[in-house]
Amino acid sequence: MDPPIGIIAGGGRLPIASAQGIHATGRRVACVGLRDQYDADLPEFCDQFKTAGLIQLGRWISLLRSWGCSEVLMIGRVSKVQMYAPFVALRHRPDLRAGRIWFRTLRHDKRTDKLLNAVAEEIANEGITMIDSTTYIPELLAEAGPITTSKPSAGQLADIEFALPIVQRMGDLDVGQAVAVRDREIIAVEAIEGTDRMIERVGNLCRKGGWTLVKIAKPNQDMRFDVPTVGPLTIEKMAAKSGGCLAIEAGKTIILEKQATIAAADKAGIAIVGLEVEREK
Repeated sequence: MDPPIGIIAGGGRLPIASAQGIHATGRRVACVGLRDQYDADLPEFCDQFKTAGLIQLGRWISLLRSWGCSEVLMIGRVSKVQMYAPFVALRHRPDLRAGRIWFRTLRHDKRTDKLLNAVAEEIANEGITMIDSTTYIPELLAEAGPITTSKPSAGQLADIEFALPIVQRMGDLDVGQAVAVRDREIIAVEAIEGTDRMIERVGNLCRKGGWTLVKIAKPNQDMRFDVPTVGPLTIEKMAAKSGGCLAIEAGKTIILEKQATIAAADKAGIAIVGLEVEREK
């Protein structure tokens, strides 16, 4: 029997979709659910399931090895804001492995890519390969061109063209993956708070609505983790704040609950378009 595929699961429904995709290939699922993060329904989709603290890397590895996993996905939302919450270390009880990574690598640079690459390297040292997080959900990746019945207006297309080089530069700097734009002016930039909370700011800053959200992968996006993701909640928040268009990178952006997201966008009159982003080589 093939070994199970491991999942290190953050929040939201993506880990569930991944578990279903793994089962569809005939493989078993062994999941480490990150405490205070994972969806309450997730355990029923897994063959083995245990919880671990957000910074208990040693426990993650111990569990994956005990289940015989040689490959693991890291998928699901983890709010980096929580890393700056009071008493986070007391609540999640970091272990020696996490402490070693902190002092060796992260004391002076806690950017997301640096953090996740350090985690992947530590796991790889134990013979467990972290794989592309979209491996078992390829059908959820955005396609190029109009995705909804609603199409971007000429003004929205101009805003997308204006915003693209800006959000690409943000990716170079590892600042964020999204910007909001209206009439060729940047309304808001995503940073540590994430896209959903950025949308709330946009609504307060651009009350006349009609703005466009542009969200793309980093120039050298590592598809093992932190892949851009949108879903029904993105559309719900955009509709509540009078957003008009969502532009996402084709082939590198996950659309969670894809059909439901498209239906919600069409109902709200929000155009979704997949972008073919040209990058310098």
